[in-house]
Amino acid sequence: HGGVFIVKKILETVIRNGARTAEPGEFTKRAFLNGRIDLAQAEAVADVIQSTNEYALKSSVSQLAGSVSRKIRELREKILYEIAFIESALDDPEHISLDGYPERLLAALEPMVKQVERLLASCDDGRVMSEGIKTVILGKPNAVKSSLLGEDRAIVTDIAGTTRDTLEEHIYLQGISLNVVDTAGIRDTEDVVEKIGVERAMKAAEDADLIIYVVDGSRALDENDKEIMEFIRGRRAIVLLNKTDLKLAVDKDELENACSHAVIPISAKEEQGIEALEEEIKRLFYHGKISFNEQVYITNVRHKEALEQTLDSLKMVKQSVSDGMPEDFYSIDLMNAYEQLGK
Repeated sequence: HGGVFIVKKILETVIRNGARTAEPGEFTKRAFLNGRIDLAQAEAVADVIQSTNEYALKSSVSQLAGSVSRKIRELREKILYEIAFIESALDDPEHISLDGYPERLLAALEPMVKQVERLLASCDDGRVMSEGIKTVILGKPNAVKSSLLGEDRAIVTDIAGTTRDTLEEHIYLQGISLNVVDTAGIRDTEDVVEKIGVERAMKAAEDADLIIYVVDGSRALDENDKEIMEFIRGRRAIVLLNKTDLKLAVDKDELENACSHAVIPISAKEEQGIEALEEEIKRLFYHGKISFNEQVYITNVRHKEALEQTLDSLKMVKQSVSDGMPEDFYSIDLMNAYEQLGK
């Protein structure tokens, strides 16, 4: 009872008598083929398994329960009604009139377009949930950037320029995944190897979703700081004023004015200010909080492409109405939108 050997013998017996082991994903495949779940829900099964953080899991479970499917189904029903009305009117003009219909169609299309746009707007949040936030840590040498990784991944010394290459780490903050890249300290240097590290740091920062700029509060700002502040201007970034456990040589308000970003005082050594950093990240990427009650998040690239084509088709219908085109043209683009949502 409960022994591995007994289970193995039972399994061998049932296979010998005609059973077989299930293929990977076979139960999900059968559920899809038998119409018990749709493709979006089948994909959500894989997303649940591959979830790397709390938000990704909640989003995947919500999709598995049919949240995306319900939204798409509602849209398709509304579009199908308009297609059916146009086709019926064209086939039976004696009984169904199209007088004033273009105006009614425009009014009906407006909420549909907004709903598709809302779904598309959630794609960035959805990608961040499923893949994590690509985060780059920038700062001068010895700003104690590597200490933010929380583990002894890098050699940290009092000697400037210790970190020469980019170091990658995955960090989880209140259910959020950060794919963190720690970089070489930004400064003008004649050291060939360090110079390559600085170039790699700037390249990584250009491709990042989020830049965390760590300022050494114990030292006055210099040209290297000004270069970094100019670089992060207009980008999604968080500025950390580190070493608040020491006497500060940098004023928080002056730093905020200089870099045009909110500044969070922290002490990496004393582990102070990390909660404020977590809240700021949530504010930047999730508008403060995430709700899975009504809001649907698109996390699948295939879904995003289909929604983009749907939006293009709906906008084509609006353009056809504005141009005074015949009703046949409305039907063609509405059908295309219907089919894209069907995918």
